[in-house]
Amino acid sequence: MSEDGLRGSEPYLPTLRLDELLAELQVRIDAVRGTRGRLRGLLEAVLSVGRELDLPHVLRNIVEAAVLLVDAEYGALGVIDDDQKLSEFLAVGISDEQWAEIGAVPSGHGILGELIRHPETLRLPELSEHPASYGFPPRHPPMHSFLGVPIRVRDEVFGNLYLTEKRNAKEFDEEDEAVLSTLAVAAGVAIENARLYEGAMRRERWILASEEVTRSLLTGVSSSEVLELIAEKARTIVAADVGMVAERVLGEDSLRPMLAVGLDAERRSGLVLSGQDRFIRDALGTTRPVVSTDIQQDSRAGREERQWAGLGPVVAVPLGTNGKSRGVLLLGRVAGSSAFGETDTSPLLGFAGQAALALELAERRREAEQITLLKDRDRIARDLHDLAIQRLFAAGMTLQSTQRFVEHPEAVERLTRTVDDLDDTIKIIRSTIFGLRTHGDGTRQGSGLRGRVTEAVSSVAATLGFPPALQIEGLVETEVPADIADDTVAVLGEALSNTARHSGARAVDIRLRCSAGELTLTVSDDGRGVPDGVVRSGLKNMEERAEERGGTMSLGVRPQGGGTSMVWRVPVNRAAPDAPEV
Repeated sequence: MSEDGLRGSEPYLPTLRLDELLAELQVRIDAVRGTRGRLRGLLEAVLSVGRELDLPHVLRNIVEAAVLLVDAEYGALGVIDDDQKLSEFLAVGISDEQWAEIGAVPSGHGILGELIRHPETLRLPELSEHPASYGFPPRHPPMHSFLGVPIRVRDEVFGNLYLTEKRNAKEFDEEDEAVLSTLAVAAGVAIENARLYEGAMRRERWILASEEVTRSLLTGVSSSEVLELIAEKARTIVAADVGMVAERVLGEDSLRPMLAVGLDAERRSGLVLSGQDRFIRDALGTTRPVVSTDIQQDSRAGREERQWAGLGPVVAVPLGTNGKSRGVLLLGRVAGSSAFGETDTSPLLGFAGQAALALELAERRREAEQITLLKDRDRIARDLHDLAIQRLFAAGMTLQSTQRFVEHPEAVERLTRTVDDLDDTIKIIRSTIFGLRTHGDGTRQGSGLRGRVTEAVSSVAATLGFPPALQIEGLVETEVPADIADDTVAVLGEALSNTARHSGARAVDIRLRCSAGELTLTVSDDGRGVPDGVVRSGLKNMEERAEERGGTMSLGVRPQGGGTSMVWRVPVNRAAPDAPEV
């Protein structure tokens, strides 16, 4: 080549080198920008993950942030349970419809299980080439590149992050691994915070539940209602589908009929649990929760026991303190649900113990009040007998002796009538004394006709929306036989039920009178009367009860005008027992 030719090419050489330098500079600038962008994305992901306190939202945010950071097509977070299996699996990139076609979510086999057994970062260019790979189920989307990172909460492995299918590259690189490992550290901190918050909220719910149980007992709510409240509160807090409570019968092998809330509560309520069921027996005789991951396969539980129908995980705790159990609290989830963990069972035991203690204290208080009431009844009965009856008897004797000095027939008649009135008054007082003292011989309070009628009237007040007026006259405690008393209570209950359902009444008057060998029950209301077309099976039963006793039942308009009046009359064939001599 000529010298002129060599001189002519020299101007182009610096230009070529400058273009190369500029291209290299652009690549480095793009790399710096990419690094800065990824760093900014990592910081934003850490902030978004740490911003939430609700654990399910935290886990979902972690998966979504991981997918964006490493530019993956699919991402998932698997939570590891005590059995080293996946208890939860949150996925991003696969729709609910695709999951429905694929079938059951992973439980921890294959590559997923590899990370559970060896919690270390795992990066693969091709999933199928790893020895632990099991392949994919039918209709599962194809996946090749893989990046898995464990999430640790302090020294405990909480779960793993799984990323597959790098979008703009054949496989995940070391930078992806570093970014994801950093996110996993932040995720561990966020999960721990969410757990602490969740634990604090759960403790607060247990405390509030205990307070509500105690408050209900102090306000006089019945024990059965409190037991139902205990089961409902415990079921709600631990996210159980069924709550059951059964109390121990002293000296017997079985338990009292069970109270149930939640799924199929009507079918489970009233079942009598057998003490031969070893699962129940273990719960009654321990101071720790008794847990079954699947009650249907548990050898301790009777396979034919109806209370276990449809249930899988079950936990039972004793209702008692210091090893003295008065019953058992059972909580169950439907078959296939997650088992009860330590966070569920530990506070449950304390709640059941506090509830049992509150029940025992309430019963002791009611017993003390009952003893005080019985003592007052005895004192009143004694004072009536020793003071009132003696004075009335003396007044009657004085009037009888005065009759001989009175000559006017009308005056004699009035004295005789007054003496008879005094005798009737003495009988009424003796009947009252008898009614007061029947509660001191071991019979339950309110077991007499007067008490039973009062209880029936009180129980319907909530349904009516107001308390009915009640008037009782005569010796209903002593002159009414037990069988007629039973019919009277049944007729009263039917009459009040009809009034509550059909009348729309705003006032109800009830009068029970025993006089001249006849018992009369009158129930009047100011409602709309008996509607046309109503089924009269209840009224027919009331009529039949009266006819069987030789009495009558009439239904008409209230004497005051408007409304309905039911009058039920039966003869009282048995005379009152002779009163003791004064």
